[in-house]
Amino acid sequence: MSGLRGAFRRRGAVTRQPEPPIDSRQLLAALPLAVVELDADDRFLFANYAAEEMFGSSQAFLAGKPLHEFIPADHPIFILLDRARRDEAPIAEHDLVLEGPRFARRGVSMQVAAIVDAPGHLAVTMQDSSAARALDQQLSARNAARSITGMAAVLAHEVKNPLSGIRGAAQLLEANAAPEDRELAVLIRDEVDRIRELVERIEVFSDKPIDVTAVNIHRVLEHVRRLAQSGFGARIRFVEAYDPSLPPVLGNRDQLVQVLLNLMKNAAEAISETERPDGEITLATGFQHGVRLAASPARGQRNLPIFISVRDNGAGIPEDIRRHLFEPFVSTKAAGSGLGLALVAKIVADHGGLINVDSRPGRTEFRIHLPQFEDRAEGPP
Repeated sequence: MSGLRGAFRRRGAVTRQPEPPIDSRQLLAALPLAVVELDADDRFLFANYAAEEMFGSSQAFLAGKPLHEFIPADHPIFILLDRARRDEAPIAEHDLVLEGPRFARRGVSMQVAAIVDAPGHLAVTMQDSSAARALDQQLSARNAARSITGMAAVLAHEVKNPLSGIRGAAQLLEANAAPEDRELAVLIRDEVDRIRELVERIEVFSDKPIDVTAVNIHRVLEHVRRLAQSGFGARIRFVEAYDPSLPPVLGNRDQLVQVLLNLMKNAAEAISETERPDGEITLATGFQHGVRLAASPARGQRNLPIFISVRDNGAGIPEDIRRHLFEPFVSTKAAGSGLGLALVAKIVADHGGLINVDSRPGRTEFRIHLPQFEDRAEGPP
């Protein structure tokens, strides 16, 4: 018996004391579901990381703001909130469409429950089922970027160099040809110049490293907006919905200008095709937790918390080409080359970012996710 008692004492000596419980808000922050707390006036009191991603804004930006600033006041969600307060019973709704200045989500499942100890307060959870569609678009865009990089390398090497010899021969023929044959030599020279110009346009897709630094994305957007309003977007209303608390992105300013200028030009052309007098382009930015891109095994995953959105109220993109939109030579325009969005996908991929598109009649949104700039000199290596 004494031996057994000694064994129990020895075992008791190493028994761990129960760890203190984790704060409930830490648990909510770790959930993959979007969770928010609303007060009696539908103002945000709490939002976890997934909710920040859902609404495209940080908790600091959401705090104290009414929900109707992010979702139209006539949205059916407000009926659910009122019913949950009145009945003091959980209510669920599925396949909702949530749209606002900073985000657009389809197929959202929502549960609303009253908080007993806080009259009028609600706990709201939301689950977005569009992640699979977004991932498919990312793979399509990145595959398009890789394919066009290889195509550019082949064209630059196999086509551009021989063109110089053909053009030189055409110039010699033009100088020595009879008057009736000189026109043909000029035709050869002009066609060579046209092909060279096309190859030079494609050569920008070559796989060359880019110089990146800290970029204030709002200054880039403001610059591109001024360019658009002084040219192709002169008759279009521009709406800005920016998160002023955003840190700089890690990128190349000139290439980001090119990306955003291309997207705004496409948006303006989509609006002009409808000939609607209320044409509008909305530019939005925000901070979105949980967006990551697998890099290499050595580098792990790259966080892409900053997003830029370009949205228009044009005719929308036809369903049959939406899946292939970022591939080269795919265009919705009769006279388009199909290289603009392929170049956008290439530049975004070079930045280590992601791009996706959500479109239907009357609403098309391109959303770019980019990494945040981090000053390595100020922190640990």
